Amino acid sequence: MAKINMKTPLVEIDGDEMTRVLWEVIKEKLLIPFIDLKTEYYDLGLVNRDNTNDEITVSSARAIKKYGVGVKCATITANSARQKEYNLKYLHPSPNATIRAILDGTVFRKPISVNRIKPSINTWKAPIVIGRHAYGDVYKASEMEIEGPGKVELVYTKPDGTERRVKVADFEGSGIVQGMHNFDESIRSFARACFIYALAEKLPIWFATKDTISKIYDGRFKTIFNEVYETEFKEKCAAAGIEYFYTLIDDAVARVVKGEGGFLWACKNYDGDVQSDMIASAAGSLAMMTSVLVSPSGVFEYEAAHGTVQQHYYRWQKGEKTSTNPAALIFAWSGALAKRAELDNTPDLLDFSKRLENAVLNVIEDGIMTGDLAKLSDPKPEKILNSWDFIDAIAGRL
Repeated sequence: MAKINMKTPLVEIDGDEMTRVLWEVIKEKLLIPFIDLKTEYYDLGLVNRDNTNDEITVSSARAIKKYGVGVKCATITANSARQKEYNLKYLHPSPNATIRAILDGTVFRKPISVNRIKPSINTWKAPIVIGRHAYGDVYKASEMEIEGPGKVELVYTKPDGTERRVKVADFEGSGIVQGMHNFDESIRSFARACFIYALAEKLPIWFATKDTISKIYDGRFKTIFNEVYETEFKEKCAAAGIEYFYTLIDDAVARVVKGEGGFLWACKNYDGDVQSDMIASAAGSLAMMTSVLVSPSGVFEYEAAHGTVQQHYYRWQKGEKTSTNPAALIFAWSGALAKRAELDNTPDLLDFSKRLENAVLNVIEDGIMTGDLAKLSDPKPEKILNSWDFIDAIAGRL
């Protein structure tokens, strides 16, 4: 069979643990037999990031800027336990945060829906899309341990040397302190990306912060988001029949669990991180969630929304074949290939990406699935497969 041609490479970013293992199986069974696969490869495994002093992460983000499309495996952000486990020299920041900062994008996450998997919130009738601001806040924060009594201040020094100071706290003993930041232009890009996505998908858009408590920080998000709406998108939203709604984050959570779904929920960075996991779990599984970083410059990075599946990896190291769900990893590849096809005007590649997604969905709908979905399936599954056999079943459909 002649393989489908690719005009331009996409950036392939490898990752860690069980997802890294399945990444290779997906390429071997679902991509390489059908596509003349062209990628520029970057290994963002934890050890290689440490060996390159994390320069590989920066290089991968610059490559995405160059080629326009990237696909990323799940990666580890190391803590002290991981540093000891992998014998690392340094504790580098989240690779996702580094890439997002360089691309200045917004992450959109949407559940992969199948009829056999009913949401645990029975009022939901349509998927909820999370639009997550992808820069700053706790992910770019500076932190410090405080050894003992003293005063901690925020200091802003202007180019002319004049300063503004705000007291954070008077410490009577030891403790901790953290300083977060964001940029107006990044918040503005976030707002624009969310409105553009909502218009394209014809979805109402919610935005939520905690500006009653964080009056300056969260208040700035609220103000800029509203300015972008009023000056750039109000008329377009009205013409499309799309509502923009602002509320407090706690009110949004209460509304979400009682609502019908079917909207874009725009969240600050950490809120989006947590709420996308909640939406994914309530919709069925963390492994059934698509994730794409959209940059205002027009570049795209597709990834799995879940982690590296650490415990399954330890079992795999012992020789076990685990029932790890690879659906989100497969959809990261299909999304990246579809975008590459769209940008390069290669309809055969676009058609293949759709067939690949349909093969995954059809296998699950026929009652053939991994263990995580088997617990949720109604009716009960016909077969519960390990990851390798599940991928083989998808390959058979292709």
